Amino acid sequence: MAEEPDELPVEKWTDSNVSSWLRTIGVKEQYIKKLYEEEVDGRILLVLTEDYLRKEIGMKSGPALLIIRKRNELIDTKQTTRGKEKPQSSNNSEQESKKKKPGSAPQIPETDQGLSEEEKQTHQGQSVEDNVLTTKRDCKPRPFGKEGIVFTYVKHSVLQPESGVFDLISPCHEYKSLDNAAKLDRTRLQAKFAKEVLKFGSGCMNIRSNGTIHFGVMDSRDDAGYVHGEIIGVLVSEKDIYVDALDHIERSFSRSDSEHVRQCIRPPRFIEVMDINSTEKRYVVEVDIIPSISIVKNRVYSVRLPNFKESSNKIEHEKETIYRRVGSKTEPVSDQNDFYQRVRDRDAQREEAEHCRYVNTPDICQDLGRKLTMLITSGKKFIEKEKWYILVTNKFKPDDLSSIDFLLNMNIFCVFDFDTDSKLSGLCSKYIQHHAANMHFMQNYKITSGMSIGEFVSHLHLFEQTSWIFCNGRSDYKGNENPCDEMTWIKTKITLLRESVSLICKQVLPKGAFLVVFLLTSPVEKPLLHTFYEFFTDMEGHEDIICISESEDNYQKWQSFAEGSCGTETVNRSSVVGMKMSHVDATLQRIQPVTSRDTKHLPIYLKGQCLLETRDEERMYSLEILSVNHCDETSDDYIKAEKENIERQFYHGGRVTWLNFWLAEKRFVGEVIQRDAYREVSELLTDTMKWGVDRPVNSINIYHHPGSGGSTVGRQVLWNKRTDLRCAVVKPSYSAATVSEHAVQLREYEEKDPEKCLPVLLLIEDCDKEYLDELRNELEFAVNTKKIKQGTPCFIMLSCRRSHNPEKMCKDAPLQNVAVTHKLSKEEKRQFAGKRQKLEEQYQPEFILTFVLMSEEFEHQKIVEYVAQFVKHLLQDIDHEAVVTRLIRYVALLNTYVQNSFISQSHCEALLVFTIHIDRFRQHAFERSLSEQAKLVFIHLRDDKTHIESVRIIHPLVAKEILQQLLGDQKQQSGLAMDLLHEDGLFEHRFGKEDYGKFLRALFMRRCRVSKGDESNSFFSPLIEHVSEKETPDKAIELLKEAYKRFNKDAFFAQQLARLNYSHEKFEEAKDWAEIAAKQMPNNSYILDTKGQVYRRWFNAKCKAIEKVPKTAENTADAVETALKAMECFRECEKSAISDLENMNNSGFFAAVEVGCSLLKLVFSLRVFSSKTYGHSECMKYLLTDYIPEEVKKPWENFHINLKGLQMTLHEALEWISEDLSYFQTDISADEEETIESSEMKISHPMTWLVRKSSEYGKYFSDASISIAPKLCQLNPGSLTPFMKRMIIYRLGGGNITSIFSLLTDQKERDQVKVLENIISLYPSNPLMARLDQMDLVNYIAAHIALSCLTTQSPKLAALKDLQKLSQQFPKEKRKCLSSALFLLILLFWPEDHDTDPEKETKYNIVLSAVEYLKRSYWTKMKDIPQRKKRIYTHFFLSNGSGWDKIVHKSKVEMITKVLSISEKRMKWFSGEVWKMPEMAKLLRTVSGWTEDGIVYLEGPKEKKFTIPHLKAASVPYGNENITFYLGFTFRGPVAYNVTVKK
Repeated sequence: MAEEPDELPVEKWTDSNVSSWLRTIGVKEQYIKKLYEEEVDGRILLVLTEDYLRKEIGMKSGPALLIIRKRNELIDTKQTTRGKEKPQSSNNSEQESKKKKPGSAPQIPETDQGLSEEEKQTHQGQSVEDNVLTTKRDCKPRPFGKEGIVFTYVKHSVLQPESGVFDLISPCHEYKSLDNAAKLDRTRLQAKFAKEVLKFGSGCMNIRSNGTIHFGVMDSRDDAGYVHGEIIGVLVSEKDIYVDALDHIERSFSRSDSEHVRQCIRPPRFIEVMDINSTEKRYVVEVDIIPSISIVKNRVYSVRLPNFKESSNKIEHEKETIYRRVGSKTEPVSDQNDFYQRVRDRDAQREEAEHCRYVNTPDICQDLGRKLTMLITSGKKFIEKEKWYILVTNKFKPDDLSSIDFLLNMNIFCVFDFDTDSKLSGLCSKYIQHHAANMHFMQNYKITSGMSIGEFVSHLHLFEQTSWIFCNGRSDYKGNENPCDEMTWIKTKITLLRESVSLICKQVLPKGAFLVVFLLTSPVEKPLLHTFYEFFTDMEGHEDIICISESEDNYQKWQSFAEGSCGTETVNRSSVVGMKMSHVDATLQRIQPVTSRDTKHLPIYLKGQCLLETRDEERMYSLEILSVNHCDETSDDYIKAEKENIERQFYHGGRVTWLNFWLAEKRFVGEVIQRDAYREVSELLTDTMKWGVDRPVNSINIYHHPGSGGSTVGRQVLWNKRTDLRCAVVKPSYSAATVSEHAVQLREYEEKDPEKCLPVLLLIEDCDKEYLDELRNELEFAVNTKKIKQGTPCFIMLSCRRSHNPEKMCKDAPLQNVAVTHKLSKEEKRQFAGKRQKLEEQYQPEFILTFVLMSEEFEHQKIVEYVAQFVKHLLQDIDHEAVVTRLIRYVALLNTYVQNSFISQSHCEALLVFTIHIDRFRQHAFERSLSEQAKLVFIHLRDDKTHIESVRIIHPLVAKEILQQLLGDQKQQSGLAMDLLHEDGLFEHRFGKEDYGKFLRALFMRRCRVSKGDESNSFFSPLIEHVSEKETPDKAIELLKEAYKRFNKDAFFAQQLARLNYSHEKFEEAKDWAEIAAKQMPNNSYILDTKGQVYRRWFNAKCKAIEKVPKTAENTADAVETALKAMECFRECEKSAISDLENMNNSGFFAAVEVGCSLLKLVFSLRVFSSKTYGHSECMKYLLTDYIPEEVKKPWENFHINLKGLQMTLHEALEWISEDLSYFQTDISADEEETIESSEMKISHPMTWLVRKSSEYGKYFSDASISIAPKLCQLNPGSLTPFMKRMIIYRLGGGNITSIFSLLTDQKERDQVKVLENIISLYPSNPLMARLDQMDLVNYIAAHIALSCLTTQSPKLAALKDLQKLSQQFPKEKRKCLSSALFLLILLFWPEDHDTDPEKETKYNIVLSAVEYLKRSYWTKMKDIPQRKKRIYTHFFLSNGSGWDKIVHKSKVEMITKVLSISEKRMKWFSGEVWKMPEMAKLLRTVSGWTEDGIVYLEGPKEKKFTIPHLKAASVPYGNENITFYLGFTFRGPVAYNVTVKK
């Protein structure tokens, strides 16, 4: 059934839905029909305007207004009630519910039916009064008496209440709504207007005070739904009605008075009222009264007010009256004598007031150059390289465009450009000649739901290239983006502006990281003023907004608007007015750290250099490109001022910058020490260039202890190679595909021939193995696509990774890995000692702490003492209660436990409740707020991309020590972590929220992994382990509970809690937490696995408890129940794992087998089943048939069905694991030990595990007394049932194909031939007649193939022909065949030389159809997992023999490299050199084929092409060539190795 319109979002309504909704709100049928014909559906309904309804549909304005009103209400109610049931309003709900059919859209209440439009509006006004009150904001009136300024009001803003006389110059105010009168005819309206103006005007003149009367402003509380002073505006059809109304002056005053009155009552002013939602223009009509003393001196004015009399239908004048202002009212004067007598006093006051007004101080000439410098640099000597600038600008004059060089070296984050032609002939056209910029409109700054800020930033490429926002259309753009006039802009664009400014200021750039510069180069229009207003509100102040305007006139309008928000003084203080653009340009270029328009050069293949254009560099935004003349553009002034600072920052523990190397190279400072590792990497690089030609992408790895200077070595290599290679650092957080694309562009930049380019050296810091592999694959793929001839080195990946055992990594692959450790060689010690002496002459030791630590060489005891001493000295007088100390503790905690963590400066400021409202020059404000200790231990970092500042502690060892010393003896880290969790200010802080959340999460969740460079593998995060061991497990649990709450009851925290509880044997709690996690994520296999592990551990604990006692059905019932629950959970886990397309989590299958075997052990150990004579068979009878022994009948009554299904469950799990292992390699990575990574259990060497468990399973289900099974068979094979035989086969290791083939690699000294013969002898002697089922058939044939690999002489080995015949019993429909059956068909029927052509063709057809179905199941198994993570496993190779000898097992091939050392062996396999060894040619058969477009085809089959997947894309030639290769056999079909072009 279709959803009711009421349940659907409006945008999904059909035209029929819209029609039925229109009926419910009482629109006439003729209009409904018309709208239906025009196909108005929900989406169109959302954008309908009153204008359209009136003009296009021909509606009267009443129903049009109704539809728009109701539509807006509908949207509001949909928004507020989304997800909730809509509560009905209490009044008239009964009538509504009677009238409303269920599911109809919101409807006009009955009480409104007969009202006029205006009454309906007021009626609705009342019902929404409450909401209205909350949203209104105060505003100031138009500046009094100023001519020629453009001013606007915002509808529903509220003016100050009506006021009486204050100082005579400040006007008094009176408000009139004029709402009803505005609808009257001309005569009546003029009489009403004139009456109010003349009454107010004469009142002001008599009292000698300035005044303004405002029409269109609510004047009393009787206007329901509005507040006093609220701006509504009046509809003005013709302005002259109001202007001419003042002609009543002559009729209402005496002739002499009327002249004065004309001079004092100014003509009406029409101030536009902005209303985003309205398409009608409304105005506030204002009349100013200025009774200048020169006009009114000694006079009192009486007036006869005009009045329209309905009875006589004409205007009559009231009797003459003198009015005066009393408080906020205008009243007749009661005591005229007194009033006349005091005229003189009032005149004197007026004269005095006017005099004070005009006494002005003379202008003083400002030093604008200094002012501009101070504003732009926030009081520093130079423009900060890291500061972001946002420009807001309108049309540039052609002359000014030649003076914008100062902008080219500034970091322009974005430009709000109001010039429609900017891209054609304005600022944008000029800027993009030098920089890359992305053209945007304000609507691009809408963040879609579900998108994080990080994703949004990378989607728009913010921080990488300038975002150029066209705010009022773009003339050269073909899409629908046209400029519009001010009114339309305000109606259509203001919300977009608001959203984009708010997004930038509140979520992207933190306060203090950017400056907003308004460049007013042409007359200012309203949209620009709105932009100021939005920035001012969202930046919570003015201190980061600057205005530069050459023309006084342009500035005037801007100033009057800005003053309304933040006062005259502030505006003047932050504006530079009257300075020519060329002077601005010259002034700002002087204070830039780089000389203007610097050019960068890259080395080229022919040994010269080429120019790197800035805009091209910015398009390769994922790389930090190192040019030949890098840093040469640094200005001399900057070097003088900053060199010491830059050097100290580095030796204090900051990351090395290119400027450090440049200053050293140019001898401005001492040299940077070259460690031995630097020389090793350089040598490896040279060797790679010479010898590493077989691979287009080579890699060198630097493994380093944390904080031992590994990345300095990496960067030093790049710096010194920048003239010979193209060098770049890979910036973090870009995908491998993006980096690869940019690296290829860099390699070919300005080179003619892709074959002749310099190699690119890429430095990749702190990335895991997976990312490096992915990047290598992408680069190799790119090189292949470019068809660059083999033997050309294209890319060298220099990766820099943390490791706690760098030396071991080097031993494993000495030709690829280099270690950087804390130990110094003799030569290094000498260098460090010399350097330390020099530095200590310049700096205090604590200012170069990290260098001092390194020169102490981190010898364990010595360094620990040094750090302890340093920290102790540092913390001597620290104030433990201070917030700064709390900050130090938090940073230390994060730095100790989370690698590479930091806290952003804006987070620190939030913690220090640090608000700088007045201090524009906040240069040192943050540093000033830090204590002495904090200044020494914090190092300030800047994000490479966003330049946003953050702090960390100078060195991990120092962080650890601070933590210990600051927490004192009780060492309660749990308390500190708890405090950190409770810091709402930090957690809720908007900027850098993603990073902070990530670090905080890692503190509680990230486990150590050796593969990630940690010292060991841990079960929990190091903090949780520390608290569990050093404090108490309960505290650790409390801490995790708190973290669970803090992270919105995240399911993974609940999962951790379950694990933490069961590891401390708190099983009840563990169960509850596992339930909570599973409830939140019912399809997550890892969480379901944890749930199973809870019961598994619980079961083991229960078994342990009854270990020593004789077991009965009663005392084991509890344990059995728990084990069955565990099995059930693992079954759920298996289901989820299979349906999850992103990951492969096998742990459910492994765990099910583990628990199943333990449960069998428990069941078999029952007294009733453990008696020597008949116990085992009794138990088997119970597990495999319907029989239930008396002893267990009652106690286990709930378990019988499950226990009887146990054998099948185990069988299925073992089969699944076997199949998975036959597909994929388990030794995934060369770096890591062989493990299958699962969420809980780690199974090392899954192959041997499978063999062991299969055998154990066979043992339980075959009679225990048959220990010498084969003998028994020879005596009396008939005595065994087929099930028994199958179990004995399992027990011997023949139960699945993986176990059978693993006998070939079995290292144990057992007679494999004998084992295989025994297995074969358990099958029927004539299998053809026996009609074995498919599984047994597979195992039988596999056993023969395995035996043939060991010996072809065995009497048990059947002939190949017989097995080929036997294999015809596999199902005819290939889709019903097991993968293993299809795999065996390929091995059995692979054609041989002596076959005739027809025989070959028949065999190829069998092989090809098997391969086709194998591929399908392979892709199902692969899911969406990258192939490099699940590499297919090759079981056999095609060899030179025939018959049984036509295939050879992988173990034979691996024997060839057995003599090599591990690292050589790895290298040879990894690089593919293995295949070139002469022994291979003897062993393996070379087959022929050809390539087309990089696809390999096998020569042989005539009818159909046979494609062979190749495992190394790099080895396939690009053209169409004849080739030879070796064939491997996998569960995906045959694969090609060592593809070689035929000479």
